[in-house]
Amino acid sequence: MRAGYTVTKKIGNAVIRNRLKRRMRALVRQVLPANGVAHADHILIGRSEGLTRRFDTLAADLVKALARCAG
Repeated sequence: MRAGYTVTKKIGNAVIRNRLKRRMRALVRQVLPANGVAHADHILIGRSEGLTRRFDTLAADLVKALARCAG
């Protein structure tokens, strides 16, 4: 499984965008091995709420989204 990340400049400057990408990478390392879709590429799109939400809430949201994708 592979993962890609995208965060637009609307979110903030480079420091803020990189902070959000680091959070998304940590989410993927934690959630994807157990809940990812086999033989699929996963793309995460960073939103501004991703900077302020609790990490465990983000992880739960990602698990729920992956379950919907798995069908």
